[in-house]
Amino acid sequence: MNTGKRTRLSRIMDESSNRTLIVPMDHGTTSGAIQGLTDARETMKDMVAGGADALVLHKGLVRQGHPAGRRRAALIMHLSASTDLSPLCNSKALVGSVEEALRLGADAVSVHVNLGDVEERRMLVDIGRTAESCDSWGMPLLAMIYARGPHIKNAHAPEVVAHCARVGMELGADIVKVPYTDEAGAFTDVVKACGVPVVIAGGKRMSSDHEFLHMAADAIRAGASGLSVGRNVFQHPRRKALLKALRGIVHGNKTAEEGLALLARPGPQISVA
Repeated sequence: MNTGKRTRLSRIMDESSNRTLIVPMDHGTTSGAIQGLTDARETMKDMVAGGADALVLHKGLVRQGHPAGRRRAALIMHLSASTDLSPLCNSKALVGSVEEALRLGADAVSVHVNLGDVEERRMLVDIGRTAESCDSWGMPLLAMIYARGPHIKNAHAPEVVAHCARVGMELGADIVKVPYTDEAGAFTDVVKACGVPVVIAGGKRMSSDHEFLHMAADAIRAGASGLSVGRNVFQHPRRKALLKALRGIVHGNKTAEEGLALLARPGPQISVA
């Protein structure tokens, strides 16, 4: 690994825990101005204040003003896009480049691939070429790999998630993001088979804080290198407090119960827009 890539990765991965807490905010391209991202600049400020290690943003949000200051979250510029308005929503297209991300001050780039989609072949070509460019420029690559297609019966099955993680590693990613397995203990095998840091996706908004924090704690205990969770954080009425609870789990090996106790302390709620 070259010096530039190592330096940029150190801004994303906490040096003491070798883990990371990432908040993706790239949902606007896919789904529009969803709850929690209507005022994206305010949400970014809350994510940084709460302790996110990195934010995933499309280039337009970066230009609107990635939060800077004494407490800074690393910037991961997302290069993939599609919209829910299309029947081919799972077919992600590259809408940015590594060079553009460097000009905008990014610390890493991310690419989304949906295995099993009719456009899988093209998306694999895209991530392979992006990985090559990342190596040339010393830019870390976060690969978001999911199984989404007509022949996928269970995208959370351990063998399917392990396959997703392995594809990300084999094609040159420095960090791989995958869904959590539907069998908690099986995620250890996913991590072992990957060989680079693996972070879990949050997915759709969960019904309870208990469910969400237990998933996070179980994943860390199984060997995950962190979380990359969006809607479950930025749509939460106490999102800064939730981030602090998640930091305790990710970086401090706190239990889900300890995280829930922290979240239960009195504090202001917000009306999430």
